[in-house]
Amino acid sequence: MARAPLRQAQGRLSPASFAQRRAVHDLLHLMSVAANISSIQERINAASRRAGRNVNGIALMAVTKTQPPERIREAYDAGQRFFGENRVQEFAGKAGALQDLQAAEWHMIGHLQTNKAAKTAELFRAVDSVDSLKLAEKLDAAARSFGKTLEVLIEINVGGEAAKSGVAPESPALDQLLFAAPRLQALAFRGLMTVPPFTDDPEGARPYFRKLRELRDAIAARKLPAVAMDQLSMGMSHDFEVAIEEGSTCVRVGTAIFGERTKP
Repeated sequence: MARAPLRQAQGRLSPASFAQRRAVHDLLHLMSVAANISSIQERINAASRRAGRNVNGIALMAVTKTQPPERIREAYDAGQRFFGENRVQEFAGKAGALQDLQAAEWHMIGHLQTNKAAKTAELFRAVDSVDSLKLAEKLDAAARSFGKTLEVLIEINVGGEAAKSGVAPESPALDQLLFAAPRLQALAFRGLMTVPPFTDDPEGARPYFRKLRELRDAIAARKLPAVAMDQLSMGMSHDFEVAIEEGSTCVRVGTAIFGERTKP
């Protein structure tokens, strides 16, 4: 939903008129979260039809990085229940204000340092960005201490980008994680996640999404103990439709729901 260019309008309007414009702007801003979720769900439905897939097998995750509790609550009030956070400390600072949202499901999706494992196990239901055996072991120990099971996805660096976290598809580290699954009994391995190299054209991400799906299929065919491969988390605001066409079961959408981030 388009917003009025307030900075330019302010110089042409009287104070009263500008106050009215500001009120309308704020109202549209508040309404936009529900409208955006509805619009995105329609696009998910259309992409699933194009791919011949059942839309019920595709989850919309609202990425709430840098979003204040009141904006997250708007998404919840609009029916959103599935959320992803990138930073443990940031979420810890707003979790108290959201604790009454009892049906909300919180996933950690950002790069995670091992020293944050305990807090992560306390706050989140799942970690979708496991990228090393050391981290998995720390999360397993932390989850045991809380008497809970964490669902986890293995993050794959499909583009081989040095600046990004994730396990290389051909790396021995991937097999280390997979073979460790039976002894990491407080972790439930459910699938793979990726963040492909950014391209302005969403089609540029298609080969990377396809590569992740093919890797998932190859791992599933091995029928490894304690390893399920039913989830593929791939696709964000600018390319989620392509990701769905390539088999994504979870699209992670932030900007397209909440607008531009409220702070760096």
